[in-house]
Amino acid sequence: MQLNVFNKNGEDTGRTVTLNDTVFGIEPNDHAIYLDVKQYMANKRQGTSKAKERSEITGSTRKLIRQKGGGGARRGDIKSPVLVGGGRVFGPKPRDYSFKLNKKVKALARKSALTYKALDNAITIVEDFTFETPRTKDFLAFMNGLKLEGKKNLLVLPENNRFIYLSARNLQTANVITVSELNTYKVLDAAKLLFTERSLSIIEDYLKA
Repeated sequence: MQLNVFNKNGEDTGRTVTLNDTVFGIEPNDHAIYLDVKQYMANKRQGTSKAKERSEITGSTRKLIRQKGGGGARRGDIKSPVLVGGGRVFGPKPRDYSFKLNKKVKALARKSALTYKALDNAITIVEDFTFETPRTKDFLAFMNGLKLEGKKNLLVLPENNRFIYLSARNLQTANVITVSELNTYKVLDAAKLLFTERSLSIIEDYLKA
């Protein structure tokens, strides 16, 4: 698939790039996408929920009523789970939700997500650019020039660019990341992907194997 290259003003440069079919033209694997997104979401979970069990409640250990004959459930001290304010049975404990995923599966998931975006014509290539100062107005003009205003966009840069990042930080519809931060969730979450020429070549070199 060939795509035109635009400059930061939204003008066609007259040049084209060809997307690598081993990255943007594979047979998508939905299960690999599911696993990669699941791992991403699991890694974001804090896992800090905690409920006190019977042994952790403060209170007397005196048995409140006799074992039988009272007409109610058997219970011991005031920390019993059957009483209001008592300990919780099998309550949540702090845990780590992250899990391991094979690198080849993660690469397959990323290529599958990129393929879906290519099939949807949701990829735009821009020549390498920067801003002289961080200004949100300049980034809005950049998006308007590419006719992408109002859409959720993901701009992928080859390396950190402080001015571009700060220019887009206040916009809810814009997200700026580097190639090393690219993942399946962010690709699928964006309505439009924007790659600079250099970031595209880096991604293809990394994923084409």
